[in-house]
Amino acid sequence: MTRSTTGPVTAEPLPSPKERRRLREARALSEEQVAAAVGVTAATVRAWETGRTSPRGRKRTAYSRLIGSADTLTGPRESPPPTVEATGSTTMSPTEPGTGTATGTEVAPAPSSPPAAPAPVGLTAAEDAFDALYTRIAPSLVHQAYLLTGRRNLSQEAVEHAFQLAWQRWPEVARDRDPGGWVRAAAYEYAMSPWHRLRRAHRHPDALPEDPGRRALLDALLAMPPAHRRTLLLYDGVGLDLPETAAETEASTPAAASRLLNARAAIAERLPELADPVSPGEQSALLQERLGSLALTEQVPAPPPARAVRRGSERKAELWTRAAICFAVLLIGATAFTLKTAPTQYEQPIAPAERVGGVPPRGGPEKLTPQDLELQKALRGELAHGPERLVPRIP
Repeated sequence: MTRSTTGPVTAEPLPSPKERRRLREARALSEEQVAAAVGVTAATVRAWETGRTSPRGRKRTAYSRLIGSADTLTGPRESPPPTVEATGSTTMSPTEPGTGTATGTEVAPAPSSPPAAPAPVGLTAAEDAFDALYTRIAPSLVHQAYLLTGRRNLSQEAVEHAFQLAWQRWPEVARDRDPGGWVRAAAYEYAMSPWHRLRRAHRHPDALPEDPGRRALLDALLAMPPAHRRTLLLYDGVGLDLPETAAETEASTPAAASRLLNARAAIAERLPELADPVSPGEQSALLQERLGSLALTEQVPAPPPARAVRRGSERKAELWTRAAICFAVLLIGATAFTLKTAPTQYEQPIAPAERVGGVPPRGGPEKLTPQDLELQKALRGELAHGPERLVPRIP
């Protein structure tokens, strides 16, 4: 009996997209080197490290062994399972792994396909983990979103939208290396979307602070390009390192460094006191202090309770599900009606009548003259009596 070789193959384990990039840079490998070794393009490697796509088959195995993730994921572990990672208690504290954990709440590994009717105990654990993450980082994320947009209501809306999305994808978020960073990236993307300019409520920023220093700092932030503003806030405000900042903004490390330098130069041009420090470290520390003071001082709407966010996420998912079902029913009904009423064979339509031009009028015999009439009368008379028989002459 021949053994089948088409059965399911165990996929090589891979870390999160941010961890893939960190492992590659720890081995001093560029995207081009990894792409050449695996047999893909550099754009494909960049998509793997940003989470847009994932490698499959032999390329997945080669990529995992090249960056060394197989040893990291399959090696022995003596420590307990990781807990939910979140930011600290301060407003601008980083959300790097290890900076804070949800007290008494651990994220249980979720199954790849959630059951139709989950057990009450597992659902309660997921709700507790989500609530703990929300309680720790939601207030600080509202302040950060305000520094990005200058709009208080939009900041609250962005954070609420990000957590609703996180609850819909909670198994994925719970397994992520940095759940707080996942939610932060979603909130930043929503807050900085250019489509908000079409909404009347968010068309213009809110009034700037009355304090001259905070007013100048926020005005300088809002005058930057969105990519520079986000890079500056992540690096100097939140405290991420340069590779993580580049990964979250979906840019290369040199591009993130260039954006950071341009953003600092723009800040120093408007605020001369920030240009006094001679070292980049002192300038970063001063910027972090000023950004944190600005975020803490400004009054922003408090985020809604975690339970309300979860219910809103479930209602929104239910609404979209019903809309998809209704659309499918309408599409099936329209298709069935078309198949029922459509003709089974093609009938060529009759062309409408048209007047034909350029044809000469129908002709006929001309009117007889008096001579013709006399001749006709004579011929008729001869025919009535009959001509004399012609006797052939036989010699």
